[in-house]
Amino acid sequence: MVGATEEMELQKLERDVEGGGGDVAQYLALVRKLRVRRSSTVARHGLALLNNSSARSKLGADVWTIYEQVAIAALDCHALEAAKECIGALRTKFPESMRVARLEGMWWEAKGAWQQAESLYSDLLADNPSDSALHKRRIAMAKAQGNLIGAVEATNKYLETFMADHDAWRELADMYILLQMYKQAAFCFEELILSQPTNALYHLGYAELLYTMGGLDNLRAARKYYAAAIEMSGGQNMRALFGICMCGTAITQTKGRGRDEKDSVDLLSLAGSVIVKQYKEKCPNKVDLITSILDKQLVANIA
Repeated sequence: MVGATEEMELQKLERDVEGGGGDVAQYLALVRKLRVRRSSTVARHGLALLNNSSARSKLGADVWTIYEQVAIAALDCHALEAAKECIGALRTKFPESMRVARLEGMWWEAKGAWQQAESLYSDLLADNPSDSALHKRRIAMAKAQGNLIGAVEATNKYLETFMADHDAWRELADMYILLQMYKQAAFCFEELILSQPTNALYHLGYAELLYTMGGLDNLRAARKYYAAAIEMSGGQNMRALFGICMCGTAITQTKGRGRDEKDSVDLLSLAGSVIVKQYKEKCPNKVDLITSILDKQLVANIA
């Protein structure tokens, strides 16, 4: 995550560059360091820098990093000819480079030539089966074509080797949810929680999934995970607070619930009080509406 100080520095450099008086190389270096996407600005000013032979000669070895950075930014902007020029310069300098070959595959993707890209990635993976970036390109390509099943299969294959990639597990869970394969998505969240038990976002995502699946057992489990997310975030997670309220109401309306649901009522009341407090501080004009909604839910749980 980009800090406030770094964000301010980036914005200042960006304003200077856009105004024509900034250090473009310094700006590009900061964009790389912070891992942010400023594709339009990077492509426009990066190309101008690379096309200026005098300025380019002062970059030293960094020029090749900038060629790669500008190539990716140009692909983002669908400036295929500019990207091709940058990739061509890199290919001349590094004829055997896997990174350059991957850029060529991305160029085919941007052009919509899926078969050429797939053929290239397959050949590269045959020689380098443990290249995580190549696997991710195949996943991205399947998603770009709307082939969600293919993306799921590619992600599962990727996770066979890179099981510790939390982002991949979360992305796989999201794809399963889109396919309404909730049990498979639940497995992904369970893996995430096992590997990072103090991550509130994983508990929140799992709670929302359990709530979506429904059923008394799932609703009670969802309530626990919502409560965990609230505890881990210092009581400030509004989605989890509202989730507690929604679970309480849903449990009340579910057949087979026990007569004694005091825990549900107590949690709903506590969550509701925190929600109202937050709205009083940040959105005072909506307090009456929120209070009315929560009061109705509390009455429904007590009834």
